[in-house]
Order: sequence, then structure tokens, then C-alpha cells
Amino acid sequence: MNRRTFMKTVPALAMLAGPVAVRSAQTSPAVSTPAGAAKDLQPIILPKHESDGGKSVLAALQERKTNRNVSDKPLSPQTLSNLLWVAFGVNREQGSFGKLGRTAASASNSQEIDLYVTLPEGVYLYEAVPHRLRPVAAGDFRARSGRGAAAKAPVNIFYVVDLTRYSTGPGQPDRRIGDPEVQKSYYYVATGLIAQSVYLYAVSQGLAAWFHNCNKEDTPREFKLRPEQKVLFAQTVGYSA
Repeated sequence: MNRRTFMKTVPALAMLAGPVAVRSAQTSPAVSTPAGAAKDLQPIILPKHESDGGKSVLAALQERKTNRNVSDKPLSPQTLSNLLWVAFGVNREQGSFGKLGRTAASASNSQEIDLYVTLPEGVYLYEAVPHRLRPVAAGDFRARSGRGAAAKAPVNIFYVVDLTRYSTGPGQPDRRIGDPEVQKSYYYVATGLIAQSVYLYAVSQGLAAWFHNCNKEDTPREFKLRPEQKVLFAQTVGYSA
């Protein structure tokens, strides 16, 4: 029986062409820490995500693993686009509670997890609509995700919860959603769902992925987070070293 595929095989010519650095043509050259102004960077408009290619879900699950040996080889803009869409992009116009549907579930469709992406030149916030990276701070903050390969990997995703997304107003059927302990269980589950999708996409494309802890002391200030936002974990993605 034929299996439904997660992604179709990437054409051989595309593989031979090799990766292109993940950087918008309009993005300023990389600058090192301390943080520079976000105005030093331009938004990165991601290409439209692909919906086919790579290994099936079953094959990806068979091979899913943590790989800490990540090279500094850059990802192509298309690969980065696919990665972020798979993680927490929009996959339908109508989800529950009057919001767009996303590729990962969240309690009452709160969509409380934000993806902050560190590239060599700066920190960006992934905006699922209009599918782009918005500059947050210029500078190389990849080391905030961890030591070793994570500090030089082409992409690190920081999972940040925004507690203001938990609506307790009229029409909210979950009476527990305002309880901080319940919220904690919700945002940890939401993060895990996104992270697993990243793992599956990575293995489907022959990439390495590593979900891990991160610097939670300096990152909130450097990423210009509000008090209602909390840094949870990070995930490193790139080619295997």
C-alpha cells in the first residue's frame, strides 16, 4: 500500500545546486554582540513554503534522533522557510476560536509560543503572517542557545511563551486557563509539539536537530522581551557535521 508522504524527494538538480546562505538580499552584514539596533537589519521575507518532498512521516519517525554534531554550513532560504512553517506556520484559514489554524496545537488555540530565530547577523521574530522574520536585535546571539556546535550552527530557534495570549474573557470555555500552573502545563506541551515537528522535518531533509536548554538570564533582555514573556528552550538546526 502506498504511504502518504511528508515531503517528496528533493529534485537532484536542487541538491546539486547546494545551499544558499540564509540571509535576505536586503539584510545588513553580520555584526557581533553586544546588541545593535533592530533598524540595522531588514525583515527577511521568506519564500512560500513547500508542501512536498523528503521522507514520509513513518520514515522520519524511524530515524528521528537528537544530533548534536551540527555544522556551520548555512541553510538555503527555502529550507529555512519550510522549517519555520513546519514548526508553527499557518496551515488553514479557519481554526478554532476565530483564529487562523497553525501546524501545532495549543490550548484553546492560544498560539502562545513565539519563535525567536538567531542567525549570524541578528535575532528575528518569526511572524507566521505574513511568513517572514522581523528583526529584533542586530548581533550574533547564537551562543545564547548553548555551547559547542549550537553557538556556530546556522539556525537556533528559541521558544518563548507570551502569557498574555491566554484569554480569560467571555467565550473561553476553559475555566482553568488563568491558573499559572495550568498555563505552565499548556505551554510546555505546546513547545513539545512544535519541537517534534522540527525534528521530523529535519530528519526528512537530512538535517541535524537538537532540542536543549538555553541561557535564560541574558536572553530576555537581549531579545527585548516583555515581563509577560518567558524563554523556555532552544532548538538547534543545521547540516550534520
